[in-house]
Amino acid sequence: MKTIKPIKLSSYKIDTNEHLTSAEMGKLWATYMGNSMGKCVISYYLQHVKDSDIKTLLENALKLSEDFLKKTEEIFKKENFPIPKGFSEEDVNLGAPRLFQDEFYVHYLKYTAKAGMSIYTIAIPLVYRKDVKEFFRYCMDSTMDLMEQIKEILMNKGLIMKPPLIPIPDKLDFIHQDFLNGFFGHVRPMHALEITHFYDNIENNVTSKALIMAFAQVAKDEKIRKLFEKGRDLTTSTIEDYMQKLYDEHLPAPSFLDDLVTTSTFSPFSDKLMLFHKMDMFSMKIRAFGNSVAVNGRRDIGLLYTKSFLKIGAFVEDAAKIYIGKGWMEQAPHAPEREKLASD
Repeated sequence: MKTIKPIKLSSYKIDTNEHLTSAEMGKLWATYMGNSMGKCVISYYLQHVKDSDIKTLLENALKLSEDFLKKTEEIFKKENFPIPKGFSEEDVNLGAPRLFQDEFYVHYLKYTAKAGMSIYTIAIPLVYRKDVKEFFRYCMDSTMDLMEQIKEILMNKGLIMKPPLIPIPDKLDFIHQDFLNGFFGHVRPMHALEITHFYDNIENNVTSKALIMAFAQVAKDEKIRKLFEKGRDLTTSTIEDYMQKLYDEHLPAPSFLDDLVTTSTFSPFSDKLMLFHKMDMFSMKIRAFGNSVAVNGRRDIGLLYTKSFLKIGAFVEDAAKIYIGKGWMEQAPHAPEREKLASD
């Protein structure tokens, strides 16, 4: 049912002949890079999947990635915008042995669908050109449809538990002076939003941990492998800290997915793809921490997220240094160097 009244404006018209803004360029570029990587990863998953429902889910996800890539490329070509190199068949070995069990694929798709939706939801209020605006609305709607299929499979097959249950309030209440306490005096129970973000962060991190554990098994470059091992241990510590916060409230937490990684040491992906993937996933954690801090009201929880932020930030910086050193880092669209232009 539509509840918003239409507004007819004629003084300003947006058409597809307008130049792309920085927001439109940036979000289209990020969408292309992410989906070129996703296409490689999902194509490999499809080589080993046995469960028919999960196979259909992967096929749907692959079709979306291919469609998003095609539509992004069409807009770029219209603007004579250089097509990013991204990732291609040279970054995936479809003949590599199985590295994950089928169940992992569903958790992986949930994590990456969340990442995609974060790009699209931020883009939608910032883009104005009609074709770009319609594209991101399409991306958002399609990814939401995929997310519904993901959740249905997770629940139907008993692969996940819902966020913890808490009592419905019996009356309206107001905050007292001890609301911010976390270390001394009376410490209040966590409220619903704090619980939500702990659950979400744990859910994301157990998927991230299983993936980086697998990448550490198969990485060819010794420096990259050691970085993955460092990231694995860091993620394990983070998960355990977050789980303990829920356990302290006598609430359940999502479980680890480590058992869904096989013992294969033969890499299905290039080191370049794996390093980009983990750098991107850890960067997404920083955004998740920001969202978590925004709704938090306890000092002990705020300190925990601050420590996580610093550790994750250091990992992303280390990963970026290696990525740049290898000559793999593509330049995102950027503002002109005015000082350099003036000196030429």
